Amino acid sequence: MQRTTLSNAKSGDRCVVLEIAPELAELKSRLYALGIIPGSVLELLRFAPLGDPMQIKVGGSFISIRKSEAEIITVDIQ
Repeated sequence: MQRTTLSNAKSGDRCVVLEIAPELAELKSRLYALGIIPGSVLELLRFAPLGDPMQIKVGGSFISIRKSEAEIITVDIQ
């Protein structure tokens, strides 16, 4: 297991969310609404051609987030 931010993960990685930085409360609230909460399992599916945004699978949902948003999400890569 490797602790890092989601922005450092690679395509195909499965990650467990450890924490989301509390400084940006509005963004944290948006991520929670999308199902990205501590303990949830994410699968990084792919990156857009220029590397941003990234598509991830959370539960049964597919969402896209920017790398800048992924930088505040601390994960454990499985």
